[in-house]
Amino acid sequence: MRARVVLSQLPLSLTVVLVLVGGLFHPDLFESQPFMIGVGLHAVLLALCFIVPWDRLPYASFLIIPLLDFIPIGLMRHGAGTVITGVGLLTVFPVIWLAASGLYPRAALATGFLASLGIVWVPLFVADAAVNSQSLTQSFLLPFIMLAIGITIRVMTASMMAQQAVVEEKDHTLQKLLEESARRERLLETVVNSVDIGLIALDEAGRPVLTNRKLEQFRALAGGSADTSEADLRIFQQDGSSVTPAARRPTRRAADGQVFSDYLLWWGDLSNQRVLSTSSRLMTNQAGTREGSVVTFNDVTELVRALNAKDEFVATVSHELRTPLTAIRGYLELLTSMPDLEPEVASGLEVVSRNSERLHKLVVDLLATAEGPPEITPAPTNFSDLVGRRVATAEERNNNPLVHFENHTAPDLVALCDAPRIGQVLDNLLSNAIKYSPGGGRVTVSAAEVDGEVECSVTDQGSGMSAEELRGVFSKFFRTSAARNAAIPGVGLGLAISKAIVERHGGTITCRSVEGQGSTFTFRLPLAHADQDLQTQES
Repeated sequence: MRARVVLSQLPLSLTVVLVLVGGLFHPDLFESQPFMIGVGLHAVLLALCFIVPWDRLPYASFLIIPLLDFIPIGLMRHGAGTVITGVGLLTVFPVIWLAASGLYPRAALATGFLASLGIVWVPLFVADAAVNSQSLTQSFLLPFIMLAIGITIRVMTASMMAQQAVVEEKDHTLQKLLEESARRERLLETVVNSVDIGLIALDEAGRPVLTNRKLEQFRALAGGSADTSEADLRIFQQDGSSVTPAARRPTRRAADGQVFSDYLLWWGDLSNQRVLSTSSRLMTNQAGTREGSVVTFNDVTELVRALNAKDEFVATVSHELRTPLTAIRGYLELLTSMPDLEPEVASGLEVVSRNSERLHKLVVDLLATAEGPPEITPAPTNFSDLVGRRVATAEERNNNPLVHFENHTAPDLVALCDAPRIGQVLDNLLSNAIKYSPGGGRVTVSAAEVDGEVECSVTDQGSGMSAEELRGVFSKFFRTSAARNAAIPGVGLGLAISKAIVERHGGTITCRSVEGQGSTFTFRLPLAHADQDLQTQES
């Protein structure tokens, strides 16, 4: 505050010094008592600017200096007389100071005008000369000039102060935004370092912009550090020993704009290898333009081990069941071929045979799921004939008289497929359509050429599924709540096996369902060329 007061007074003081320098050429000036008193008073005011502790006084107290400045200026003007003209113009400095302060604007303008008027009128009244209208108006221009200057400065100061208020408001807003941004950044950093998954965010050029500590732990497991390129990390495929190509590694795929989920990779050497499930999602702006990607790394080692243990257990149990089941089926075949069986015995053997076949199918399905992707031998197949035969077989096995079949398959469809495997898919879909239509209804099978592929659909009018159940319909061991409540037989493997078979052919299988109205399962297979030999048998 003191420096501000001194700097505000300094222009007037320097100008007074210039007047004194000019007085060296007019020695009579220093003989004028009013002039010298005015110079002395100004020196006192300048000293007060340095001495007074303005910071401890009320803020507006510094205005006493420009108010008192009018006194020495008036004395110096009166003392200079005609020796040095224009000394009265020094009034402009306190006028500017008062107007630019922004305090008491109306009082400041009035003070500047009246003080300037006093400077030119007071000498008239204290002099011996007669005071008249001519003498009073002779120097009337100076006060009005000072008033005009004061108004101009006041307008400019008000505009500057308004602009400063806007700037300060924007600065305040910006400061709040910066603080909020810093808070969110701290929150984000805390969150990403608290979660038990690895995270990396990439910009549009594929450069890392954010990682967390968990990812650094995974990178260390794969023999890397924060500065190690992903291409140099020890990342392997499912067998745990085949190195994953650089183009197939998650960060590289994400940088290329790919979106994926549950992409499993084996990180580190066999002694302490971990299985990571990786997923990638795109970051886009409001215009939909890609701004980068986020990749997650989730340790699913224990889950994979549990699934492997489950598959091994299922395979072991299935093999153990298969041996006695084979013997049971063999002896059943011998017993049912014996002549002159009692009707009660024949009926009992039929029940045993039917249930042994059901158990045999269950064991075959369990072994299929445990052995992994099915082996297929695609060949050109008369798909129309295949569908017709599988529908006929389903009609023979149907025990529900309320269920009726319709076959709307286009003639002469030729698919490139493994006929026995696709026959298994049709059997599973038709069997499900019968089982899940306890109240009866129509089961419709349709097939046609669509977009250069063979498309086949199986539609029932059964119980259907909810949207939540529909999401897991192709999962292993999945069964709907309606199937469990109605005690419908099955373990939930047929659709999972069907999906695996269709996908091994390079096809797709989907499901549409409305709860209480039925379901439609649709799969597509490659279309065979017309000049290839047809495979007409399923075995």
